[in-house]
Amino acid sequence: MRYSEAEVTAVDAAMEKYRSGLNDEVGAALAVVGFSAERVDREATIRDDMIRVAYRAGASLRQISDVSGLGRKTVTAIVRAGRTSDVP
Repeated sequence: MRYSEAEVTAVDAAMEKYRSGLNDEVGAALAVVGFSAERVDREATIRDDMIRVAYRAGASLRQISDVSGLGRKTVTAIVRAGRTSDVP
């Protein structure tokens, strides 16, 4: 697999963002933690969107809570956060 110079530069910049100037094992671990946190944020956004889709499709808050592992209050807050004035 080949990467362009721009791709390598972008990855280096992203890693440096988390490494805090450390080029040892600690810096590598911090980079992994930082990238993992970014992924968690993206996955949570997708999960929340799918919770709202499931609710609009007719799933109950209890069903969504059971399959997501989230409490019903959290699921309710996610559903409400996605509502706009034209959504019943």
